[in-house]
Amino acid sequence: MRAAGLIAIILSCLIPAWMFLNIPNVTNSGALFSQYIGVVALILMAWAQMMATRLPGIEALMGSMDRVYVLHKWSGIIAMAAILFHDTLDAEIDGRGRENALSDLAETLGELSLYGLLILVVISVATFIPYHLWKWTHKAMGSFFAAGTFHFIFIQKPFDNTSALGLYVLVFCGLGVVAYGVTLLPTSMRRSAAYVVETIRQTGGATEITMSPKGRAIKFQPGQFAIFSFGTAGLAEPHPYSLSAPAADDGKLQITVKALGDYTYRLGRDLSVGDTVRVQGPFGRFVRRAPKSASEIWIAGGIGITPFVAWAEALPNDLPRPVTLFWCVKSAQHAPQLDRINAAVNRVANLNLVLISSAQAQRLDADQIASTAGGRAKIWFCGPAGLRQSLQKGLSYRGVSARDFHFEEFEFRTGVGLKKLAAWVAKRVQAKLIPAE
Repeated sequence: MRAAGLIAIILSCLIPAWMFLNIPNVTNSGALFSQYIGVVALILMAWAQMMATRLPGIEALMGSMDRVYVLHKWSGIIAMAAILFHDTLDAEIDGRGRENALSDLAETLGELSLYGLLILVVISVATFIPYHLWKWTHKAMGSFFAAGTFHFIFIQKPFDNTSALGLYVLVFCGLGVVAYGVTLLPTSMRRSAAYVVETIRQTGGATEITMSPKGRAIKFQPGQFAIFSFGTAGLAEPHPYSLSAPAADDGKLQITVKALGDYTYRLGRDLSVGDTVRVQGPFGRFVRRAPKSASEIWIAGGIGITPFVAWAEALPNDLPRPVTLFWCVKSAQHAPQLDRINAAVNRVANLNLVLISSAQAQRLDADQIASTAGGRAKIWFCGPAGLRQSLQKGLSYRGVSARDFHFEEFEFRTGVGLKKLAAWVAKRVQAKLIPAE
């Protein structure tokens, strides 16, 4: 992720701290700190909502969309921790106005927001929950953020909404609510381009889908991805796919999809030529930048070949320096787009393919990559996280720095790696909802 985006989020949370320190006539520092933590939670949730819009400019500030999603996830998790702290530490300050019906409602909505977000955050990081259920519960988070905004506006607090601090927080609340509204818009009302399915071809156990534009075509670089929503019944859920062919003069797009779940299986089975598609994008920064002197290594795992197909077909015939593509597959028969990769290898001087077949008990390791590279190497990877982590670890022992190993997280829905999180949150909710006798 880009440092600019992370710095912007951190600064936006630190600025209110100075404003809270300058609130006069407040002696209860614990309650004041609790209110500050509550404000930080609102700001972080507002950032999370803005990142979820995928609007132009988000990647420019935050970095590639895969990093944006990681930052989005952790902003929500840290905001949840802040809300729990805010709820645990009494934030009430005496002598700050009379309570009324709106302030009572704000208190209730604050509690509702707390428990609702607790449940939804657990669902968001529980990757075993089906995607279609996760998607709707994830969208519901915005409604609890709106409840938190109402809580902030009408709750009794040691400053006015029209003060510098109040206006500062309200700006973030407003941006967050508007961003939530944007995420609720149907794909047809969001910034997207209309396409129609032109051809469908089976290749190595995957489905190649070529689409032609009905109007404006999106412009992209090889290695980027887009988000597709198909008009076929049951396939309207937006899903990201790498573009598996370089940009064409006629504006056509192509993706290659492996049946790895219910949706991708139905996509290969039910999609037909002539079906309509809405496309958002392009996204991502997985774009080839040829090194001036270092060796160039591409590593693909299975269907992770898709961005490299676009890269290979965009290469000039007279490539000045060698490029080696390591491709880990079950077998040649299970290698999607192998015919096109071989055609690129035959056309481009200095492009070499090394097929690693698990059916033949072959395994790619760091030694093989290091010996091929010879010295310093620029490495690009697209494939399973387990393979990537293993190779990164091995290559780090052989002098390959992290800055020379490039990849993107194409799996946007990830957990947090904390197995005890769900049990801890459940215990917390139970303690709140079921008072001890």
